[in-house]
Amino acid sequence: MEEKKYMNPYLAGTLLGLLLLATIYITGRGLGASGAVKSFTVGIVETVAPEHTSNNSFYTEYAQEHEGSPLMNWLVFEVVGVLIGGFISGLISNRLNLKLEYGPRSKPNIRVAGALIGGLLFGFGAQLGRGCTSGSALSGMAVLSTGGLITMMAIFGGAYMFAYFFRKLWI
Repeated sequence: MEEKKYMNPYLAGTLLGLLLLATIYITGRGLGASGAVKSFTVGIVETVAPEHTSNNSFYTEYAQEHEGSPLMNWLVFEVVGVLIGGFISGLISNRLNLKLEYGPRSKPNIRVAGALIGGLLFGFGAQLGRGCTSGSALSGMAVLSTGGLITMMAIFGGAYMFAYFFRKLWI
């Protein structure tokens, strides 16, 4: 079996840190994906039900913060770039395969349901926490924010706590 080649983790971490610092310097804020999801949501609702958008304080407040289309937010371009870049990286390094992986005690439908439920819960948590892991933990820690440190500890602590109960779905 051919060994898969990955980037040196120390180099990747250094490059991510430099990218984060450059983003903070250029935009005045850190990286994050949940803002792009919010922009997509507001853009779709604005297109489908403009009257609902104008009557809802959440949408009007967000629309006032962002002039023009919510889809012209730089975070939307960031997330699209991450998706395209990840696809190209997988293609170039010959790691791109479109198969569903699951453990011997699991089934494909359990894996898909778990991923969807986990994604929805994570998205809900990102809204409650006013940002995703990138925004709250990574960017927060980059500026030595107490909230960023607490968020990172909660993310890893929660992952370790839940891993014990959900590992049987994989192993």
